[in-house]
Amino acid sequence: MSKKLRTILIPLVIIGLLAFLGVSLTQKPQAPDISFVTLEGKTLPMSSLQGKMVLVNFWATDCPGCIAEMPGLIETYQQYKDKGFEVIAVAMSYDGIQQVTNYSQNNALPFPVAHDSQGEAARSFDDVRVTPTSFIIDKQGRIIQKLIGELEFTALRKTLDQHLGTGA
Repeated sequence: MSKKLRTILIPLVIIGLLAFLGVSLTQKPQAPDISFVTLEGKTLPMSSLQGKMVLVNFWATDCPGCIAEMPGLIETYQQYKDKGFEVIAVAMSYDGIQQVTNYSQNNALPFPVAHDSQGEAARSFDDVRVTPTSFIIDKQGRIIQKLIGELEFTALRKTLDQHLGTGA
């Protein structure tokens, strides 16, 4: 290989590798293509939520942090639901279906609640084992944030305002 060709090719290869690395690091993973079955027996495919911001919240009735964040989650859902925001509360497989149903009814949860009876949703979403764990999914179906622990609602609302164009 001639010296002149090398002086052109080597920088091009380096620039190409850096561009590839930059794109790879900024690419957000797609949310898993799964369907949730709500407590009412309705099937809710992730694909049906394209075009909306979605928060998938893995929780359990015996999780103090989950219970503590529910009022804030309800309030945020009520505030943003008409602006293109959806919440799916996914109860963990070890949580009894009756406890989940009772909690959902007693607290009038206004968003879809699913019971992950076989643990498929938790496995699909990065093998969730800790509650609460939430995933924020953008309008294109990409996971833009994974949050372990209680939600910080000021930050969540800021993210929603940014992505929904609602500006506070």
